Amino acid sequence: MRNISCAGFVLFIVLSCFVGKLYAATIRVSVLDDKGTAVKDAVVYAELKEGTYPSASQKSTATMDQQNKEFIPYVLPVQIGTSVHFPNSDNIRHHVYSFSPAKKFELPLYKGKTANKVVFDKPGVVALGCNIHDWMIAYIYVVETPFFTKTADNGKCNLTDLPAGVYEIRVWHPRMKNASEVTVKQLRIQKNEELDYKIELKPEWRLHRPPPSSTGRY
Repeated sequence: MRNISCAGFVLFIVLSCFVGKLYAATIRVSVLDDKGTAVKDAVVYAELKEGTYPSASQKSTATMDQQNKEFIPYVLPVQIGTSVHFPNSDNIRHHVYSFSPAKKFELPLYKGKTANKVVFDKPGVVALGCNIHDWMIAYIYVVETPFFTKTADNGKCNLTDLPAGVYEIRVWHPRMKNASEVTVKQLRIQKNEELDYKIELKPEWRLHRPPPSSTGRY
């Protein structure tokens, strides 16, 4: 009798996992600007309005590299609590910093992979800079939800493995004129969905990296 009960319990767990997978949906998202041009590096994320997020099986990590005197990637979305590594792949030293309220930190002059990791423990925008190279700018966008991604060159991305439920889908971009609240679309997810966004962007203002001198240095 005890063996039958154990077998039934195991079967229940297996079926529960299977059913959960059946209800994991994908949202295909397209983001255009007000001129109809595809928007790259737009962060798209889904906030659950009912219930709780699944527990993370392990602590998340991410990487913001420095290559050819640029931050790579330009936009890095992460979930709150993520540890971000800042390797310097250049053969010169960089000095990484942020004065953003969501995370103020500083990594003094270094090169290689000796910099300490930084834990991002508050949601919001974290603008990055380099004290040595003024044109080096990037953004880390910290969200509370585990369901996030960013758009590719064609302005498209997929939010995957969303359990059934009610979500608010939001979009953020460094040059967006309005706050992400204006992009909110609420959905009750029970199947795959498609969403189209059109956002207004500020003009590009980033400094361009100067050409190298005759010595090959910047």
